Amino acid sequence: MAAVPTLLLVSLLCGLFAYRCDGACAEVDSDTEAVAGRGFKLGCISCKRRSEVEGSATIEWHFKPDGESDFLHIYSYNENGPTIENEVFMDRIDWNGSKRSNDIQDASIYLFNVTFNDSGTYRCIIDRILTYDNYEHNDIINKLVHLTVVAKATRTTASIVSEVMMYVSIIGLQVWLLIEMIYCYRKIAAAGEEALREAANAEYLAIASESKDNCAGVQVGE
Repeated sequence: MAAVPTLLLVSLLCGLFAYRCDGACAEVDSDTEAVAGRGFKLGCISCKRRSEVEGSATIEWHFKPDGESDFLHIYSYNENGPTIENEVFMDRIDWNGSKRSNDIQDASIYLFNVTFNDSGTYRCIIDRILTYDNYEHNDIINKLVHLTVVAKATRTTASIVSEVMMYVSIIGLQVWLLIEMIYCYRKIAAAGEEALREAANAEYLAIASESKDNCAGVQVGE
């Protein structure tokens, strides 16, 4: 029975930890395969080395179609908000990065209604200014995403393994819960049997004591 409160305590602590670390940054590479007709997130994350340093950033996205040699400026994001720079992407790009802050670390965008013409190389440029006590430091980060658009999603080995591990975890959890239920049932049953035995013994001792007292009374009367 002690395992259940322990698991609940661990879950609460994990939830609290996740809440307190909500602003944490982790650099994750963007996916590179999109399905035609669907939406797709172009990921671009650049974490600051020192989170306590104040900073601000402006973002630019550029696109070079397959077979072309030049990049096209397609999107900008700064303190004034987003701007779609290329009419081909008009109403098809939405900001999917850091919100309510000029200190942008997640510069991801979301591409609606992907077409085969969207295949190519996307370049994310983060122009960051770090503000120290006596000076400012400018840092420019470039990240590339090589996007391939397919007609139907293909499953990678990693996704298959992840799905298998998910099912294994679910089955393992169910087995563990079943074992816990059996264990608890046996503990309760054993405790009930012990209580019945103690009650029977107490009743037997009470009857024996009463019989002994009666016998003693008879002898005294004689």
